[in-house]
Amino acid sequence: MNTKEGCLVLENGMVFRGKRLGAAQNVTAEIVFATGMNGYLETLTDPSYYGQAVVQTFPLIGNYGVIPADFESRKPFLSAYIASEICDAPSNFRCAGRLADWLTEQNIPVLTDIDTRTLTRVLRDHGTMNGMVCDTPDQADLTQIRAYHVTDAVKNTTCDAAYTLGDADANYHVVLLDFGAKANIARSLAARGCRVTVVPANTKYEDIAVLSPDGIMLSNGAGDPADNPEIITELKKIAALGIPIMAICLGHQLLALANGIPTAKLKFGHRGSNQPVLNLLTKHMAVTTQNHGYQVQYDPADAHCRDTADLLYVNLNDNTCEGLRYRHFPAMSVQFHPEACAGPQDTEYIFDEFVQMMEVEKCR
Repeated sequence: MNTKEGCLVLENGMVFRGKRLGAAQNVTAEIVFATGMNGYLETLTDPSYYGQAVVQTFPLIGNYGVIPADFESRKPFLSAYIASEICDAPSNFRCAGRLADWLTEQNIPVLTDIDTRTLTRVLRDHGTMNGMVCDTPDQADLTQIRAYHVTDAVKNTTCDAAYTLGDADANYHVVLLDFGAKANIARSLAARGCRVTVVPANTKYEDIAVLSPDGIMLSNGAGDPADNPEIITELKKIAALGIPIMAICLGHQLLALANGIPTAKLKFGHRGSNQPVLNLLTKHMAVTTQNHGYQVQYDPADAHCRDTADLLYVNLNDNTCEGLRYRHFPAMSVQFHPEACAGPQDTEYIFDEFVQMMEVEKCR
């Protein structure tokens, strides 16, 4: 691999030196870390990383190369990629090329040969920070780095036009609002007898009602949920339709905001395929895949929260809200990813619960 000197400059002035691969341009981004031991292709193609530079905590990345069948979207949306070591000689029967070559083709700047362990500790101790991947530290303007903010994330990751997946004669019809959806959400629904109509994030509730769906899925996505006031307004109207709703990740946050439950930024977010979650109804623990930097601030002591929704799941690392069931319309939401990809499938039963919700409503 052709490399040259490079570095990461954090907004606090810390410098991490390494080698540059991939695209040559300098880039400013929000620096976040992901803790999965595998699934780097799914991470790279998860639209929820829009505007961010992803630090992989696992020391060796790329050992099974590039496998297009494992992609979760049409292209990588992240701003840069940071790893301790990028494998130069992948080995897998499905391998279609080297990761470094693919990242270059996709115009993604890469920084390798840096101390990702120390970098992760800095982000855990001080919180998520902005940074610049560049050739030399003197190219970095700390004032500009600190001013960086991820904007228009949903607008830049949603689909351009509606499309349909699954059998035309499927038992259920689900409209999936694409806020930056991972592909396995639609696949998981199709595998359970659903025809899925994927629609852009700015689709109006009237247009959804015309489609006469049995259920509505609110997808994952990137950015600050509060940056989407038009979508939040539409979700209030969508909830009033009385059609069963399931929401994942950003969809979970947007649905909460539409119902008066606030959100807030986490110190360093939950990203990776090893996040423990407790089901408060069954008292069973599940290991989940997650990718988010914001939380729903559900307060059990708050009368509005209690009247609006029941708390179903909590994160066992920091006790944050991981799932809600709404009281006044048929909807449930989860912060984690039941579709996984990559990650454990402990919570894929949530799709079955959504199908059961649709069945109950059809039988009314």
